[in-house]
Amino acid sequence: MTCPDAVELIASCWTSAGNAAPLEVPETSPVPIGERLDALADTGWAGFGLAHDDLVAARNTIGFPELRRLIDRAGFGYVEVELLSNWWDETLAHEWRPQFELLLEAAETLGARFIKVGTAIGDESGNYEQFVDPLKRLTLEASSRGARIALEPMAFSNVRSIPLAADLMRKVDMPDCGLVVDYWHVFRHGTPLEDLSRTLTADQIFAVELNDADQAVHGTLFEDTRDHRRLCGQGDQDVTGFIRTLRDIGFEGPWAVEILSNEHRALPLREALESAYATALSCFPA
Repeated sequence: MTCPDAVELIASCWTSAGNAAPLEVPETSPVPIGERLDALADTGWAGFGLAHDDLVAARNTIGFPELRRLIDRAGFGYVEVELLSNWWDETLAHEWRPQFELLLEAAETLGARFIKVGTAIGDESGNYEQFVDPLKRLTLEASSRGARIALEPMAFSNVRSIPLAADLMRKVDMPDCGLVVDYWHVFRHGTPLEDLSRTLTADQIFAVELNDADQAVHGTLFEDTRDHRRLCGQGDQDVTGFIRTLRDIGFEGPWAVEILSNEHRALPLREALESAYATALSCFPA
C-alpha cells in the first residue's frame, strides 16, 4: 500500500466521500463504507479519513470492530477521524461532548493517528492563548485513550495563522497536541512559505494536506474551499514548493490529499480517487 519512491498518500475524508460536502445535513457519504474502502485500496492509497457523520453511520451499521477488521484486511496503515469544534466553550459541552466521545471511541478502536479539531467559522481571534487551557484538557483526555489532538488552522476561522498556531503549540507544550497544515488554508491566508520554515518545527506537524486552487477566490472563502479546490498541480499554487518547504522542516509524511470541488464530487468514486492520487504524486520532487 505504498506509493512510488516511498511517498505514502492518505485520502482525507472528503476526497473519498463521493457526493457529500461540509455543512450538509447530514454530512454522510452516499457510498457504503465497504465499497469506499475497496475503492481506496484498489487505487493505491495508504490510508484514509472519515468525518463524524460517516463514523456515526459506520458505528450504527457494521460497528467499529468490524470496520477495524476491514481496515486491517485491506492493509491500510493510516486512519484519521474528524472534526470537532466548540471544544473550548464549556457552555456548549452538551453539543460537542457527545461528538468528542464518538471520535475518541473511533480513534481508539480504529487506531487513528489523531482526532482533528478546528475552530468556528468567523472572525480571527485576537488572542490565541484563550485556546491553551482547553487544548491541554482535550489532549489529556485523548492521551488517556491512546489518541492525539491535531488542530487545523483555517483561513476563515478563529484560528487562521499557521505561524501563530505554531506559537500556540509551544504554549500548550504537550507531545500529543500538534497541527494539521492544509496548503489551501496556508495560501488563502496569505502565509508565505518562508514563514512556515521560520516558525514550524517537525514535531508540531501531525499532518499535511495537499491541494491546489486558482489565483482568484470563487465566492466566499468557504465556498471556494468547499466547491472550487483544484487537483494538485492543476491550479495556480506552488504545490511542489510547499512540499519542499515541509520536507526541509523535517516532515516526511505520510501526506494527505484533501480535494473538495463540485467537479470532484460529480465523478465516479474510483475515477475521482485515481485523479486525486496521480496528480498529488506528480507534484513531488524527483
